[in-house]
Amino acid sequence: MKMKDAAEADNQSLKENVRTARDKLHRIIDSDSFDEIDQNLSSVNILKFPGYDEKLKRAKTASSENEAVICGYATINKKQCVMVIFEPLFMMGSMGSVAGEKITRAFELATKKNLPIITITASGGARMQEGVYSLMQMSKTASAVYKHSRKRLLYISVMSNPTLGGVTASFASLGDIIIAEENAQIGFTGKRIIEETIRAKLSDDFQTAKYIKDHGFADIVAGEDELRPILAKLLQLHT
Repeated sequence: MKMKDAAEADNQSLKENVRTARDKLHRIIDSDSFDEIDQNLSSVNILKFPGYDEKLKRAKTASSENEAVICGYATINKKQCVMVIFEPLFMMGSMGSVAGEKITRAFELATKKNLPIITITASGGARMQEGVYSLMQMSKTASAVYKHSRKRLLYISVMSNPTLGGVTASFASLGDIIIAEENAQIGFTGKRIIEETIRAKLSDDFQTAKYIKDHGFADIVAGEDELRPILAKLLQLHT
């Protein structure tokens, strides 16, 4: 089998065995309540990074999405909110310029409409193929969170597996309430790289959801099946 064919087979296998972001989203929100925004925005290879165009094509095929982030209006137990969810099948949910733009627009929409916003992250971090354009999304999204917060609106951040790199170091850690999903790896740099850098063994529970909560970086640890009732209760208390 040719390398390209093998890669396509791997992508198809991954798609069949991994639950998609839309599957997860529709188990959390009310039935038929999702009104997607900015669905047609997609990344371009602005830096002419070698191989990036092909990676984008494969990512679109593997995920059936145009980008790593899905945004829109939704209701949870009839409480309206703006939802942002990452699709890890699209280049490991990496945040490039278009993903950052979609997240920023979602926060701006929530701010304009005086709505709470919920983000559900599953990302390896910034998208290296876009260089500084990717890195600047950290400050851009954080600024949008700040403007939303200035209006005293609710932001709930749900950190799924994995939430790493520039996503952790920007908007995902700025929620009024942070929920860490069970079995999620949450941090900035991966555990193995840290161990190699400091030449020391880290604890087995390092970067786990419980570890993150015990050290003050999350408020709640919850299983995926618990997300809907928890989010519904938080939205109810907010209103």
